[in-house]
Amino acid sequence: MAKDVKLILLRHGQSEWNKHNLFTGWVDIPLSLEGIEESVKAGKKISHLPIDIIFVSSLIRSQMTAMLVMAHHKSGKIPCIQHPHEGKLENWAKVYSEKAEEELIPTIRAWELNERMYGKLQGLNKKETADKFGNEQVQIWRRSYEIHPPEGESLKMTGERAIPYFKKHILPHLLKGESVLIAAHGNSLRAIMMYLDNLSPDQVVHLEMATGDPVVYTFHGKDWKKNETV
Repeated sequence: MAKDVKLILLRHGQSEWNKHNLFTGWVDIPLSLEGIEESVKAGKKISHLPIDIIFVSSLIRSQMTAMLVMAHHKSGKIPCIQHPHEGKLENWAKVYSEKAEEELIPTIRAWELNERMYGKLQGLNKKETADKFGNEQVQIWRRSYEIHPPEGESLKMTGERAIPYFKKHILPHLLKGESVLIAAHGNSLRAIMMYLDNLSPDQVVHLEMATGDPVVYTFHGKDWKKNETV
């Protein structure tokens, strides 16, 4: 492969509900001011890395993060959200200038990259929930691999949608030499890293991903290596 191919995994910046210590899951909450600043810092940190295509979740905090990151990218290219199978929005959003199209980076939304769905915990304060149900029970809901919160998803269930999506829709871009940014969520990205790093269930539940802190892999053909520094 003639060039270094990068996979950049980025957990979204702090959201308003992260800030207030609430379980968020699939509730579509935007970034806080701190989260905006984290995203800008992340953008500056990876501004020199190649990015040919972007994947985000269907949630606004993921999409905001990607847009803020790309506002600082040295390529000067503009993220352009794609709208396949969305009727007139897909057809009427066609770009007729080759020059303009060359300056765009396709940005794909995928619900499969959404955060773990926290069920009946969504909107609850984490400390108050621990006070009510006990810290041990809340830690089991949050950190175990197979146990899910009431009417929610386990990390295993999150991986059962995120990993197949990665293999089918993202990995082919990397294998053909395109660098990829995924701006998503702690649990969907942990699941992808479980696949990439061949982690056990016990290892992945102890894997922490800070908001706004990029993790970078370099691909060489069908092999990849996690970079120690960005």
